[in-house]
Amino acid sequence: MDAMALNNDNALLERLEARDRDALSSAVEEVRFESGAVLYEPGTNIDYCYFPTGSAICSYFVEMDEGVAVETILIGREGALGGVVSHGNLPAFARSNVLHGGVFQRIALRDLDRLKRDNPALAHLMNRYSDCVMAQVFQSIACNAVHTIEQRAAKWLVAAVARMGRPSVTMTQEQLASMMGVGRSYASRVLQRFKRDGLLRTRRGGIEVLDRDGLAKRACACNDHVDAHFERVLGGLY
Repeated sequence: MDAMALNNDNALLERLEARDRDALSSAVEEVRFESGAVLYEPGTNIDYCYFPTGSAICSYFVEMDEGVAVETILIGREGALGGVVSHGNLPAFARSNVLHGGVFQRIALRDLDRLKRDNPALAHLMNRYSDCVMAQVFQSIACNAVHTIEQRAAKWLVAAVARMGRPSVTMTQEQLASMMGVGRSYASRVLQRFKRDGLLRTRRGGIEVLDRDGLAKRACACNDHVDAHFERVLGGLY
């Protein structure tokens, strides 16, 4: 693989000092995925670690016996997917879908393992980030158990547009309902209330947020708790 300049449009990689980012440059490649692409299927080997950049967003989905795929966590330019702290080839547990297409930095796990051994700061970053991922999972479990569909929908939309840096999300009402593990009619009623209050508008295959601050007021505080944990844990990298 030819050496290339590391795309710094990933907040996780931006936390590395220049010498540690340079160490990654010879091992990463830039790839592009469209919306709907699948990075991992349950049971398949995880061969690459992906760092979303720009407006690219992915989600982990757990497929239930009832045929419903429920989203667990959302990952964008703040993080990474796959093999962050594991060593060697391991099977994926959840499906990972690209929700909004874009550019990713990709590194083979064998190269990432080698670089983590040679660069303690990189290994430290990945260990700390894995703690943040667990915080997201814990918060998601609690949120799904306690908060209303309206709070959860507002939380998800606010998180999505924050990661993308743009107000439009490519998603149907059916997809939003499936991700939240609720019926389409429930998701549709919530979106209609948001539309009535001027918070968003829907179009064929997409949702556009018109009032992000207003939508944030309708959301639970779960995003804020996770963001605060990210800053505490990753802020002390060096």
